[in-house]
Amino acid sequence: MAKYLAQIILVGAQVVGRAFMRALRQEFAASRAAADARGRSERPQSAAASRIIGISLQEAQQILNVSSLNPEEIQKNYDHLFKVNDKSVGGSFYLQSKVVRAKERLDEELRIQAKGDKEKGRKAET
Repeated sequence: MAKYLAQIILVGAQVVGRAFMRALRQEFAASRAAADARGRSERPQSAAASRIIGISLQEAQQILNVSSLNPEEIQKNYDHLFKVNDKSVGGSFYLQSKVVRAKERLDEELRIQAKGDKEKGRKAET
């Protein structure tokens, strides 16, 4: 009787172990596919900037409430949100830091675009 009970426990553990490993492999594959898709959706430099700064371009645009990369609009919204979230006027330091990170991300994207435009201009001249 004890022999059969040990066999049942062993077989059950093997089944659960196999199912767990299969689920783990599927999760890794899904994670890798999502990372690949995210990397393809943005230009390589833009994706690198998102990883370095830790915030995506879309998230930065949502935080600063801008739809296009217009430097004047970005600066205007940044100034307003920074002042509103200042801790001395009862604002949130966390939100203020999110506003700063969003501005940094958008500034980096503007720099990448300017660099790309400059390279296109050089290619057109040659």
